[in-house]
Amino acid sequence: MYFHVMVGATDLEASKSFYDATLAALGIPSKGKFREQPSAYMYGDPATGLFFITDTIDGNPATHANGGTIMFKATTKDQVDAWYAAGIANGGTSEDAPAPAPIPGATAARLRDPTGNKIGVIAFA
Repeated sequence: MYFHVMVGATDLEASKSFYDATLAALGIPSKGKFREQPSAYMYGDPATGLFFITDTIDGNPATHANGGTIMFKATTKDQVDAWYAAGIANGGTSEDAPAPAPIPGATAARLRDPTGNKIGVIAFA
């Protein structure tokens, strides 16, 4: 449905640590540095979707979307728990701890990354 999502970072290395840990918990591979100017890191696969973190192009501080959430898909509740724990351990702040989601049979969690972007995960198991 989408090709890629990109979010800005105010501290790219802190965001890299956060996403290295949380996305690894979901089995999403880091592809490393994507470009030098502005610096950016890439995760995922072009066939299934890419996720990028980047320094801002204009050099101004990164901001997060008011009302926006980027939701990743997990395969199990255990992955949701591992994703949440990895995020908290790597500079994330809790929005919602892992719990049943409003969708029957689903478990979800949400964090703010080090820049304040709202990131979530959901499992339908």
